[in-house]
Amino acid sequence: MEPQKRRPRGSTKGGELAPSSSPESTTELEVESLGAGSGSWPAVGEEEAIWTPDLNIPHSNRERRQQTGPYLRSIPRFIKNAELDVPSNLAAEIEEASNEIVRFDAEFGTLLGPYGSVLLRTEAVSSSRIEQLSASARAIATVETGVGGTGGNAEVIVANARAMQSAIAAAGSLDEAAILETHRILMQEDQPSIAGKWRVEQNWIGPGNAGPRLASFVPPAHERVPALMADLFTFIHRTDLPVIALVALAHAQFETIHPFIDGNGRTGRTLMHAILRDRGLTTESTVPLSAGILSNTEDYFSALTHYRFGETSPIIFMTARSTVHAVGLGRQLVGDLQTIREGWNDLIKARQGAIAWRLADMLIGQPVVTRELIAQRLEVGENNVDRILQPFEEAGILIKTGSLSRGRRVWRSTEVLAALDAFGERLGRRTLGP
Repeated sequence: MEPQKRRPRGSTKGGELAPSSSPESTTELEVESLGAGSGSWPAVGEEEAIWTPDLNIPHSNRERRQQTGPYLRSIPRFIKNAELDVPSNLAAEIEEASNEIVRFDAEFGTLLGPYGSVLLRTEAVSSSRIEQLSASARAIATVETGVGGTGGNAEVIVANARAMQSAIAAAGSLDEAAILETHRILMQEDQPSIAGKWRVEQNWIGPGNAGPRLASFVPPAHERVPALMADLFTFIHRTDLPVIALVALAHAQFETIHPFIDGNGRTGRTLMHAILRDRGLTTESTVPLSAGILSNTEDYFSALTHYRFGETSPIIFMTARSTVHAVGLGRQLVGDLQTIREGWNDLIKARQGAIAWRLADMLIGQPVVTRELIAQRLEVGENNVDRILQPFEEAGILIKTGSLSRGRRVWRSTEVLAALDAFGERLGRRTLGP
């Protein structure tokens, strides 16, 4: 069955589809001026199926009646050989985004260690925020110490960062095994039964817990997932497309396939970073792309819907413009943290070359610490840690808190945590104007 051109309906479920932006919005008009840019890009088809709610799951009689009967689910097309026409003005956006990434990587890619971990965590935080998962910088940093006692969204965000690190490390061998491992790391603590496995049931996005008949978007039947993902992996390794366009289209196709029961959005955005690293646009740094997307999530979700109609310009434009914005956000965050770190030079009373200076660098990327963590990271005996901590406590750089699990004490840098929380507050502000 060929698709009817149905525009998005209703609100999102799981943060993957949202109402399309007002046609009067600046970004929408800009995208329209770029042209379709699709070439012969294949639109998503549809097929009819029958849904019967699971009797073993409690639902109201009304919902059972609503969700019993025929529904339409998508049939994504193979894209490994699809042709793409890029209008000249969209090509200019792509070039600007690519240049910004390369410059950012040249500026901050050499700042390994603390700043690299901050940028990676920032991207995990932003990607999770798109899924409406948020936590304070203190909660996230506390989970990273391994002391436990926080749980909730903070643990999910830390898992997201680890999954992203795994995917980026797999650059050069992006295949089924790599993406399944990324998903396993992401979901193993929260939902171990589905972690690292293609879905084996129907999923949907939008209202309705008993079935997909009222959904905003219904991904393909699970039987189609392996072949569609194999096609996507072939597409990812094409060399005839601009990298930013490749990143945008691969992400949109991934979200359309929706190969997992949960975690598709975060895994799909992680894939974007893996492709950037695979193609050499980034070599060491992590550009906080999701922070850029957060500044205009409505256009992001709308662009994913346009993609399903074979219209490629909106998602490419959104990715390019979000990239430029993300680079600006990343520069600002790193600059704030560098200012904090430089300010400590006048406060820490320690000789040149002392271990204390290594701890100062460590705190930028890990603003909550324990004795055990310091000893491990700095490779010193635990009996020496209190002596290393002393100048930081005396200068007010670190504040000691009460005992957490297993009686371990925790120290935190309120200054770094405040900078990270301030960055979080800036996320989501709509600034993607012309």
